[in-house]
Amino acid sequence: QVQPVESGGGSVQAGGSLRLSCVASGYTHRTYMGWFRQVPGKEREGVAVIDTAGIPWYADSVKGRFTISQDNAKSTLYLQMNSLKPEDTAMYYCAAGRGSGFGPLFNRNEYSFWGQGTQVTVSS
Repeated sequence: QVQPVESGGGSVQAGGSLRLSCVASGYTHRTYMGWFRQVPGKEREGVAVIDTAGIPWYADSVKGRFTISQDNAKSTLYLQMNSLKPEDTAMYYCAAGRGSGFGPLFNRNEYSFWGQGTQVTVSS
């Protein structure tokens, strides 16, 4: 059982940066994890994931601006967000899969454990 807990959200102006953290108790080195985001009235979408091999994958909308990383010793997942845009405004969720997984795992149904979310607001 993995229980993710996010932190680090907030309000910034366009062009600014934020770093999200997710502490995942129960995390093992085989667990694949990801960051998703959702705005009211829209589907939850995958932003960045890191698979069991430690390979990061990014949605096209955030490539070159966001960086996902993990600290296995601290069971923590990070999302560094640079050059933020107003369209990045959303609730951001950390998620963990069950067992091993490889590749661009952007389907939310592939994740079994979810955090409560942290709000990111980018103003123009």
